[in-house]
Amino acid sequence: MSQKPSLPRGTRDFGPAEVAKRQYVMGIIRRTFERYGFAPLETPTFENLSTLTGKYGEEGDQLLYRVLNSGDFLSDVTAEDFGAGYKKVTPKVTEKGLRYDLTVPFARYVVMNRHALTLPFRRYQMQPVWRADRPSKGRYREFVQCDADVVGTDSLLCEAEIVLMIHDVMTELKQPYVLKINHRGLLRALYDVVADPAPETDLYTALDKLDKIGWDGVGKELTNRGFGPEAAGKLQALLTDAAAPLSPARLDTLAGTFTASPAAPKALADLQAVSAFLTDSRFDGWTNLELDLTLARGLSYYTGCIFGVKVPAASVGSVGGGGRYDNL
Repeated sequence: MSQKPSLPRGTRDFGPAEVAKRQYVMGIIRRTFERYGFAPLETPTFENLSTLTGKYGEEGDQLLYRVLNSGDFLSDVTAEDFGAGYKKVTPKVTEKGLRYDLTVPFARYVVMNRHALTLPFRRYQMQPVWRADRPSKGRYREFVQCDADVVGTDSLLCEAEIVLMIHDVMTELKQPYVLKINHRGLLRALYDVVADPAPETDLYTALDKLDKIGWDGVGKELTNRGFGPEAAGKLQALLTDAAAPLSPARLDTLAGTFTASPAAPKALADLQAVSAFLTDSRFDGWTNLELDLTLARGLSYYTGCIFGVKVPAASVGSVGGGGRYDNL
């Protein structure tokens, strides 16, 4: 019996009409990036696993697509290795993986070419990425990312420019949107208030799933990760009014809330500086900008401001996101 052709789960075909629409949108994004001085870059489909692993947290590493070595890749694997499980076998059968995002390959490119680059270096990249995720609505195993990154400066003007670029793109697309902003320092402040000895990153991983699983789910996730029974309650009490406009009054309120956290003052100062840059730039999208303490971004490499973009008309969660990463 002949088998009907099918697609692997989590992948899609795009017909001519859909391709035309995608190219139109990506053309707007590309022109916006170039208007702000970003130059194009492309990197290989796959990278060495030594480059990819350890950058995305434990959950992210589990979602990497690994490429089997060519030839008799099992020749070096012993019965003892098989008995020890996949962690012993994997390094002997695979050394490469499909890129999970465009950020880590960009960091690798910068390290390899640092003597030839003029800093600050501003690049944009629009290529597909792959994640061995469980497919669901709006969540695919193959999708295109459109990245813009700056390396070689610690100026918070970079964050302000990201906000301005997102606003320019969404305005040209005539799409209502909400741009959520938070800071890793405020997430650390939440962790300080929860005061639980469980790992800090586990709190962020659980909080990052709030939109999908709700507070009950976050509570179960925290419990499964070793947090005490009071952790979820403390967190929910702090985040009752988590989302509000980015304003001096809001930042002052948070300063009073997180007086016991050494991470909070720097985070609040950064957000105030971004707000000041936007004011000086005559930013007219304030009604779209929201400071949201529940925005966690699951990737562990972020160190400062983080962003998430939502479009109410889209039937998916976030259509964009990112943040500062100083130590990748």
